[in-house]
Amino acid sequence: MARVRTVLATGGEERRTAPRLDKVFPVFIEGERGTALGVARNISHGGVFVETRNPEPLGSQVRVSFPSRSGEMTAVAEVRYVCHLLGCSGGAAPRPAAVRGMGLRFMYFEPDGASPPVLH
Repeated sequence: MARVRTVLATGGEERRTAPRLDKVFPVFIEGERGTALGVARNISHGGVFVETRNPEPLGSQVRVSFPSRSGEMTAVAEVRYVCHLLGCSGGAAPRPAAVRGMGLRFMYFEPDGASPPVLH
């Protein structure tokens, strides 16, 4: 099986200005396509990448809920990019691997007890 390699950077220049937290945790996404479970990665104060089976459309707004034992935190975010990556896992016996997800820019965080905003 041939390997598929995807290069994400254009021009080789890093555009990120904020430090990233290399942590993986579950989140709930609410958007035009309903509610879904996702896996958040690469979070910063400005945004997050969320792996999910059905990314929301580019430019749409979503609610991202971060569940925890001490309470839930929810942000409203804009979908800045969507990706579907195919490749192979490393190791002695490479297997096909796929990642689907979306890059989100945080617009604001909802105060505790706030009712959900109308999403467009």
